[in-house]
Amino acid sequence: MESVSSPQEVADSVAPAPSAAPARQHPHRLQGVLFQPIGDEGRAELVERRLVDAITRGHLRAGERLPSEAELARSLGVAPVTVREALLAIRERGLVVTRRGRNGGSFVAAHADPLSFARESVRSSSRVALRDLGAHYAAITGAGVRLAARRADASEAQQVRRRMERLDELDGESQRRLLDDVQIEIVALSQSARLTREQMKLQAEFSPYLRLVAHTSEDQRRQAAHLAAVVDAVGTADADAAGARTDTMVAEIIDALIQLQAHPRNG
Repeated sequence: MESVSSPQEVADSVAPAPSAAPARQHPHRLQGVLFQPIGDEGRAELVERRLVDAITRGHLRAGERLPSEAELARSLGVAPVTVREALLAIRERGLVVTRRGRNGGSFVAAHADPLSFARESVRSSSRVALRDLGAHYAAITGAGVRLAARRADASEAQQVRRRMERLDELDGESQRRLLDDVQIEIVALSQSARLTREQMKLQAEFSPYLRLVAHTSEDQRRQAAHLAAVVDAVGTADADAAGARTDTMVAEIIDALIQLQAHPRNG
């Protein structure tokens, strides 16, 4: 798993994170955003929902060990007993298994495949709901990239562009994670901590759908080409082009999801 700066660091600095050597002990930024404090709403149901989201969206992968109950309670800002209750509910749903012993703990079940969850979500959603999903993503992301084009320095955009040059060196899963990070980093160039945090949440929700429609390496390259064009538009301070390319990218993805819904065997 590629090591990148934490979600809080990105949101606070609103600057792109430099690439770093792989370090599997650090969570991916999209995983990290799912463990922001819940605060006063710290009910077991909300903790359960947060953890289920992390699993079904692929940010806690099959076989991966969850943080300890104490670590989760501290991160989420709830009592350990609340975390324990949420984990029990998730175990009953078959998404988590518990192992005893020195190397024990709670682990994501082997069959917890985020693509399966995304595919089921598409199957059970209406076209109106899918288009609404796209409209929400395009509205926030479009606002972020337009503001980035107005505020970013060209050298910052070039730094993000250089990260994309590594894409062909990575395997499919690492490519998807890099593209997700790049999208967040583009919005981070807006210098808006609020927009950056919101983009992290949206990217976590949208990422499994991006995987779902990227059937081939050509599909993945097309998504990458859209992002590269957005980065270039940000670098030349062309807010209209950055926003328009984002709208085009999202429209293509939603159209592909609707096609997958109509012809599920092609997915």
